[in-house]
Amino acid sequence: MIFSKISKKTNDSFSLRMFVIMKFTLGKEERLKSRKLIGRLYSEGEYIKKFPLKMVYLQTEHTSKYPTQVGVSVPKRLFKRAVDRNRIKRLLRESYRLQKEIVYSEVDKPYVFMISYLAKEEWKYADIEDKMRKLLTLFIEKTSKNEE
Repeated sequence: MIFSKISKKTNDSFSLRMFVIMKFTLGKEERLKSRKLIGRLYSEGEYIKKFPLKMVYLQTEHTSKYPTQVGVSVPKRLFKRAVDRNRIKRLLRESYRLQKEIVYSEVDKPYVFMISYLAKEEWKYADIEDKMRKLLTLFIEKTSKNEE
């Protein structure tokens, strides 16, 4: 569910800001699935790191009604067994799902991003959650700096 809110700025100009009534879900429309967008993301996107996480992001239009679309990846080179890769991807999606409000409350333009796991061993969920919070905060700082 999306609602719009008109906020008054200085010098009597108005800004239309989109915000989402937060449902702590990560539905199909919020996930990055388009091969074209993923290819464009890796060729044109910028990246930020907060070990063991790396985010590649790109400000672009997408088909979703949500402000962002996100994907997660764990390299097969580091985790040979699919069971291990899938568990880490579940942890990444869960930590993003619970903290996406950080991004949704600050972003005005549509973004797509991919979050990759870089560590060679599996971290505890609490540590991943903390690093995800720091990564999303860093993303907000960097995108707000670019807009100014």
